[in-house]
Amino acid sequence: MVSTPTGSDHDLLTIIASLRAKPGKEQELRQAAEAVIEPTRREDGCVAYYLHQSIDDPAVFYFYENWASPEMLEAHMKAPHFREFAAKLDDLLDGAIDIRRLRRIA
Repeated sequence: MVSTPTGSDHDLLTIIASLRAKPGKEQELRQAAEAVIEPTRREDGCVAYYLHQSIDDPAVFYFYENWASPEMLEAHMKAPHFREFAAKLDDLLDGAIDIRRLRRIA
């Protein structure tokens, strides 16, 4: 089995956020999302923060995140780089972000 940053910690908060780009805005959404990755990874409590693009539908992007606590996730959402990203989303998204909060059980 491959070791992962979340391998031994079942108490982490996992977030899966789905974002669908407006037609023609796929590249802009990707660039905006990529811009928040490195500053987010340096935040306290960020264990993992990855961006994925759907193979079946390239307009759909997913953030997969692991946080040490809900409070640290809340701090992330107030960080300047995240707020700047969020301010761009009305122009880039086709619909609302679908955010799922998960706790690993096995």
